[in-house]
Amino acid sequence: MAEVRIAAEPRTEFGKGAARRVRRANKVPAVLYGHGAEVRHISLPGHELMLALKVQNALLTIELDGNSELALPKAVQRDPIKGFLEHVDLVVVRRGEKVTVEVSVHVVGESAPDTLVTLDQPMLSVEAEATHIPTGIEVSVAGLTAGSQIHASDVALPEGATLVTDPGALVVNITAAQTAEQLEAELAEAEAEVGIVHEPTDEEQAAAAEAAPAEEGGFEEPAAEGEQDGS
Repeated sequence: MAEVRIAAEPRTEFGKGAARRVRRANKVPAVLYGHGAEVRHISLPGHELMLALKVQNALLTIELDGNSELALPKAVQRDPIKGFLEHVDLVVVRRGEKVTVEVSVHVVGESAPDTLVTLDQPMLSVEAEATHIPTGIEVSVAGLTAGSQIHASDVALPEGATLVTDPGALVVNITAAQTAEQLEAELAEAEAEVGIVHEPTDEEQAAAAEAAPAEEGGFEEPAAEGEQDGS
């Protein structure tokens, strides 16, 4: 994992108003803590931090007051609408130190035809050295048939990483893909439950008309000749 070096500035003003002023200056308010040190309030350059956090569990080298410290993002707050960074919590780590982090699972390969791949566990918790955190974990489903399952204990972890997630946790499940008829039946059932009624198509109306019995009092076939005169 590459380290990203970012220059930080100390913050002496706090509160919502101060945080807004920091963000207006294209910076992000943050806190740095860990290893028994006092919590330090800092601001970080917004663009550089945004690029760094595109990598999961990014390892940051924070330069502050002439010193450098390694840190991992612990909590990242984003604006729910615009998505910009609002605040970041950073925890100090040491080289060689073991940390527990959540790592994304990426499914690779093609399963057998007519199967459906479900990722039940998109993240795995692992322990690794702070400077060697995996950026992702690949799980291959190549050729797997319906009924196959991959549990956490089956996943090959990167070198140096140890599984923390329950080994029995289901990560990937392979099932038989539904047919078009099954999908249509499920859709019709779901629509019926919420009261959705579709107008019949012209073809459905024509078919219903052909299948309907003759209305009472409607056209009747003429009686045979012998039946007309009573003979």
